Amino acid sequence: MSKVVVESLVHHLSGKTFESRLAYEPGALGRPGLVMAPNWMGVTEGAERIAKEVAAQGYVVLLVDLYGQTVRPANADEAGAAMMPLKEDRAELRRRMEGALAQLLGQSKAPLSPGKVATFGFCFGGCCALELARAGADLRAAISFHGTLDTPDPEDAKRIKGSVLVLHGASDPLVPQEQLPAFENEMNAAKVDWQLVSYGGAVHSFTDPDANVPGKTQYDRRTSERAFRAMHNLLAEVFQR
Repeated sequence: MSKVVVESLVHHLSGKTFESRLAYEPGALGRPGLVMAPNWMGVTEGAERIAKEVAAQGYVVLLVDLYGQTVRPANADEAGAAMMPLKEDRAELRRRMEGALAQLLGQSKAPLSPGKVATFGFCFGGCCALELARAGADLRAAISFHGTLDTPDPEDAKRIKGSVLVLHGASDPLVPQEQLPAFENEMNAAKVDWQLVSYGGAVHSFTDPDANVPGKTQYDRRTSERAFRAMHNLLAEVFQR
């Protein structure tokens, strides 16, 4: 991972400035690209650390700025205030994710393997990754870690072009249980190649080392490692097609 660098990338969308992060290994050619949607805290040191760790596995990772260059939540209240307008306006959320995808594809710092792009995200970012797939983006895969699964129009799942992997804490109190069968029905109706893995005993934010609210949001090292292995296994599969 020591060879991976992280650089800021600025782009503009609908009159707003966004500053994402690009994690890549300088000099490497033709690697698959990944759009990473962070949790509700947005672009943080913790999110950058994940981006670097994933990039070290042979990818170019764009850590998406979903809120805008001047919005960096410092606490849960600020994060909620930044997140909720996007959760309630999925069209705008999709536009921002599509803008980030275009930024990844258009950057020249780290050349990508043609056609080899996927997305992944955490909590709110998991929702964002799924919404990018539902928007019809040309992705090999969309992967959600402990994210919500609902969407305003399940018919949009017919636009999904790649595989879908949901990594879910079976005891997560922040993802309503009724969302799971609804998601399964949505995927089945659209004939998507999908997987939903429920990890026993895991709650929300099981990949976040800073999460420490027992029974609600809590890091689980074993589950986190299993979930990341599941993601890398799927990526290896879809990028070989």
